[in-house]
Amino acid sequence: MSVLTVATRGGALAIAQTRIILGKLKEIYPEIQIRIKKVTTRGDRDKKTSLWQLKTSGFFTSQVEDTLLSGEADFAVHSLKDLPTQPREGLTIAAVCDRRFVEDCILSTEAVSSIEQLKASAKVGTSSLRRMVQLKRLRPDLKLMPVRGNVTTRIRLLEEGKFDAIILARAGVERLGLAEKISFYFDPKEFIPAPAQGALAVQTRADDTATSGLIAAIDDKKVQAVTFAERQILVTMQCGCHAPAGAFAEIERGDIRIFAFISDCEGKNFIRREITGLAEHAEKSAEKLAKELLEAGGTEILEKLEK
Repeated sequence: MSVLTVATRGGALAIAQTRIILGKLKEIYPEIQIRIKKVTTRGDRDKKTSLWQLKTSGFFTSQVEDTLLSGEADFAVHSLKDLPTQPREGLTIAAVCDRRFVEDCILSTEAVSSIEQLKASAKVGTSSLRRMVQLKRLRPDLKLMPVRGNVTTRIRLLEEGKFDAIILARAGVERLGLAEKISFYFDPKEFIPAPAQGALAVQTRADDTATSGLIAAIDDKKVQAVTFAERQILVTMQCGCHAPAGAFAEIERGDIRIFAFISDCEGKNFIRREITGLAEHAEKSAEKLAKELLEAGGTEILEKLEK
């Protein structure tokens, strides 16, 4: 077997996630040899722009995809939530897997075990409108402050006293071996995460059937079903990846249950719905749920966001 090249962002979390994928491949193909090619994305270079101010997608993925399309790499590893819902021409998602930690979590300078225990007017760092609007509903007194940088940078800022707490995806903290720093994590049915949060996606060139077939061996059909359903919420609402919206799905005994919301930026017009359907029709259920959100006022919210 020839040496394959995987493209990934160069940060510690991206490399850790890539090594998870390589470990899964080596379990199936013990003789496989894979070289890691680190790629710097626009998101890695731009440390100042708040994520909700972005007007384009692919902020953390486009340059990695360019490397794959150019033939400099055979496959690429991404956080699925970072990939635009509109697939890049010439590329395909060959596998989705390793969604062990879907929740958002709080890291605090003080010992707390719930959002209620944060001190009054606590300074909380977050780069996500989705998280901001949900925090505003739970604790209107919190002082929400933008923060950029990787997981370790944000933790360092917390420990330096820039914030009283920060909110992050649990998956990133866990994969970096920093779980002991988590104060508590939210129930994803109540504090709804980003669509596909926590899942890893492996991308290949659509015409490279050999590599795509090799990668498909690590695909987790159940993870793919729930994450694709969650992403269908964004596709149907056409709200992009930076609007204040979230979705979480779970499969139990052949049924899929999907929770989703869309909100204005202040969290005042907050529309939440849920639906249960057959798992085999997961994306159809997601599409129906998204249409319910739009009909309940989501369309007006999106129109205002576009102005």
